[in-house]
Amino acid sequence: MNNKTRIEARMTTGFTTRVAALAMAAALAGCASTNNPNDPLEGFNRAMFSFNDTVDRAALKPIAQGYEKVTPSFVQTGIGNFFGNIGDIWTFVNQLLQGNGANAGSDFMRVAVNSTFGLGGLLDVSSEARLPKHKADFGQTLGVWGIGSGPYVVLPVLGPSTVRDTVALPVDTYGDVWRYKRPVGWRNVGYGVRLIDRRAQLLNAGDLLDDAALDKYQFVRDAYMQRRQSQIDNAKQ
Repeated sequence: MNNKTRIEARMTTGFTTRVAALAMAAALAGCASTNNPNDPLEGFNRAMFSFNDTVDRAALKPIAQGYEKVTPSFVQTGIGNFFGNIGDIWTFVNQLLQGNGANAGSDFMRVAVNSTFGLGGLLDVSSEARLPKHKADFGQTLGVWGIGSGPYVVLPVLGPSTVRDTVALPVDTYGDVWRYKRPVGWRNVGYGVRLIDRRAQLLNAGDLLDDAALDKYQFVRDAYMQRRQSQIDNAKQ
């Protein structure tokens, strides 16, 4: 490993470590901030939720709206497929760690088929071949192994999480195949495009949430925790 690679690894590890440390510090400092037993960090979480919402409205959402407006739909589909195919690799690893051999085999075939016959993942040939798509990360794996979620935590920029999933973030970072893309300039461009594309996919859902939820924070929290538990329960079956 050369000096440049070591520096990049330290920067990435440092970021995820600081995020995890922030969540853990909040867990220690904010436990008495609310009387809600299901959300002991609610005071901190609401402040962070408000911060993230402000960043989203000021920057991420307008950029995503512009991206959706000027980018042809087939290009957006190709971008989503490409990064989804890369994500399937880490999903495959976590399926193995969770002992889900059938799902792991399906995910391996998805990557193989889409990478070869789908022009490097730009086309989702696997879905047409009825190979189901799964999503698994190391936080989910820890849940399958019996590790509790801990308190709900809202992370800066990254959004809803739990203490368990926050601790798993560094592992997920190293498991992201795109992290090893060279040159670094292309990798950073890819990070930006992936972030904007994901935000664009949520534009309609975000508008519905603004219209429907009386307490948007509570709605997002409850939906996230229920969905996360459902993912873990399904992985155990």
